[in-house]
Amino acid sequence: MNPHLRDVAIPNDWDRRGLPGWSYHSDALLELEKEYVFRNHWQIAGHVSDVPNAGDYLTMDVVGERALIVRGKDGVVRAFNNMCRHRGSRVVADSQGTCKNALVCPFHGWVYNLDGTLRGAARPRSFPDLDKTEFGLMPLDLEIWMGFIFIRFRKGGPQPSVAELLKPIEAEMAHYGVADMVPSWGIWTQKSPVNWKSVRDVDNEGYHVAMAHPALQDLYGATYFDEPFINGVSRSFATYNPHAGRRWSVGQYIKLAPEAAHLPEHLRKAWIYYGIFPNNALSIMPESVQFYQEFPLSTGETLLRGAIYRYPDETREQAAARYLAYRIDRDTMNEDVQLSVWSNESMLSEAFEGFYLSDLEYGVRTHHDHLRKQIPVLGLETAPEEKDMWALNDALRSQSQDGTAKPPISPLVGAGQRGREGSRAFESTSDSAENWRDDAPRIG
Repeated sequence: MNPHLRDVAIPNDWDRRGLPGWSYHSDALLELEKEYVFRNHWQIAGHVSDVPNAGDYLTMDVVGERALIVRGKDGVVRAFNNMCRHRGSRVVADSQGTCKNALVCPFHGWVYNLDGTLRGAARPRSFPDLDKTEFGLMPLDLEIWMGFIFIRFRKGGPQPSVAELLKPIEAEMAHYGVADMVPSWGIWTQKSPVNWKSVRDVDNEGYHVAMAHPALQDLYGATYFDEPFINGVSRSFATYNPHAGRRWSVGQYIKLAPEAAHLPEHLRKAWIYYGIFPNNALSIMPESVQFYQEFPLSTGETLLRGAIYRYPDETREQAAARYLAYRIDRDTMNEDVQLSVWSNESMLSEAFEGFYLSDLEYGVRTHHDHLRKQIPVLGLETAPEEKDMWALNDALRSQSQDGTAKPPISPLVGAGQRGREGSRAFESTSDSAENWRDDAPRIG
């Protein structure tokens, strides 16, 4: 079976420069990203198994917004702003937990039912008129897709429903029974000293795998390929080599991983990665699934967040394989963090002249194109004045929406590119490190 979901042809004249360097350290641009990228696009909050019982909740902070996800007595999972209607305090301070049958604000003791309605306020006679139907928790958009909880802070964003957005990967994902999985170790977070886009740039291409990720190269090598962002979704696919194992974790994983007879044959050794614009990813292995994402804390600091889920009736062999896959991914993430730091540092240098992207990095370009569509000022090579950023972006958005102008991204071929006749199907075949030129720099 052809492992490709979509045949993608790369044009010969695509711009290989990527986003301008100024966009990785502009405070004014970050405010635009909060407004047009993070508040109005779908975010993965967790999985229904994170809140299995009535009163179970989890919280999530994104660019100054605060979400509270709670399962009600009726079994329904709902999302609200984690904000008391009295003075704006957090209703729940913990990242995850359980309440008995109500949510109680720790500031003045306002009490909310699990469905978000206001049950009562402390000393209610001190208020001239307190309409309980008016002062419930403010709801957020929420959709559940194959067990994953997606939320959106602003209603009616530019993306369609989650079901429509992820329709291209639905049939493939359905084989894994993800909705019935349960948490492995809970939701984790980690900070990284880079701009959030540098994290995503690394994750959006596999060109670097052969050089920078020895465990992944050992595991699946040249079988890896990328499908870039199309309508907000990307996909990467690889099958592990049953004869690999130069590295301990890889060798033990291949040795202990069970046959995965619950999957179609072409997926039994597959590792699949789905990117979901703007900042979410799903990683699928035969024995587990995980999500991960990144949020900006500032122009130079990013919060990484994610979780791994397993089969509820997993065997000892599946548990061992899941742990070994975690070890491989842990090392890979640490390598990616270092790569993003090195790349991000260059954005502040006067010598930085932009990217020069390979065909194998077309996923980086398509993600950048999605960003430019939301924030057209990203098409400017020269940084606007910080004080003018919002007004200029508003003007460009208006022009783009009414058809009087196109986003200001140059259609020219990147410097030094030589044209080729025709176009090529997009497939990344991560060459082994041995096939790279002898004088290529190595990561120790």
